[in-house]
Amino acid sequence: MTEILIKAASFVAIIVVGYVLRRRGFFKEEDFYVLSKIVLKITLPAAIISNFSGIDMKPSMLLLSLLGLGGGVIFVTMAFLISIGKSGEERAFHIINMSGYNIGNFTLPFAQGFLGPLGVVATSLFDSGNALVCLGGSYSIASMAKGGKSGFSIRPVIKSLLTSVPFDAYLLMTILSLLHLSLPSPVVSFTGIIANANAFMAMLMLGVGFKMTGDRSQLGRIVKILGIRYSISIALALAFYFLLPFALEYRQALTILALSPIASSSPAYTAELKGDIGLSSAVNSLSIIISVVLITGTLLMIL
Repeated sequence: MTEILIKAASFVAIIVVGYVLRRRGFFKEEDFYVLSKIVLKITLPAAIISNFSGIDMKPSMLLLSLLGLGGGVIFVTMAFLISIGKSGEERAFHIINMSGYNIGNFTLPFAQGFLGPLGVVATSLFDSGNALVCLGGSYSIASMAKGGKSGFSIRPVIKSLLTSVPFDAYLLMTILSLLHLSLPSPVVSFTGIIANANAFMAMLMLGVGFKMTGDRSQLGRIVKILGIRYSISIALALAFYFLLPFALEYRQALTILALSPIASSSPAYTAELKGDIGLSSAVNSLSIIISVVLITGTLLMIL
């Protein structure tokens, strides 16, 4: 228990350090985008490659990807239901800011630190399904819900996925694992060194990007969105752990994945639809705090 608390506290401390350094001027606001590029294009893909290497994957494990996609579909559906009778703009806001999981930048470091290679593989497969929602799917649906002329289109979803380095890494390593092939050992050794930096860089990035800019008068909307989001998340976490017929390592990973924060891409997509960026940033940042508490508590119970 002590070891879990120390590791979790270390993750939180890195987030706090990033936030304090930005407030003190060491980091500028635009530095968040530099750190984000480093994580998304370098350290996260390296972590995926490193942890997939040597794993003998069975086709049945691809069900984990469907669970990631299914979670996104559940949240999009719920966003529609709670927005009945609301304006198209509010409906679009709920769809973007209730769906998707922030896994690569948040939950994957927890999986690396606590669950080992099998947990990381389960996390990566789940995230590959989640990517279909948070890297274009929810945006296309929200655009249609708002009343945009284009409506839903699969093209931007596919384009977003194929230009996403982490998703390409997921795809490559999944195919290699299913074919029982592996990358050359020098490549795995090289990516392993870079992968060791992913947890630190991801948490530092979250701290630098942490914002609470929403209007206090919108507190009710924030509570409603996060209350519904985490009520469903907790129900999914319990179902994943107690009902699924998977090995313990996979069920442990799925449990903390269900408690992941809202997708980090949500504020950017909200801006694309000319929505309330301040409210979106507040919801996103508060979800990080809630997920830290829930995931840490869950790890204390299941490990």
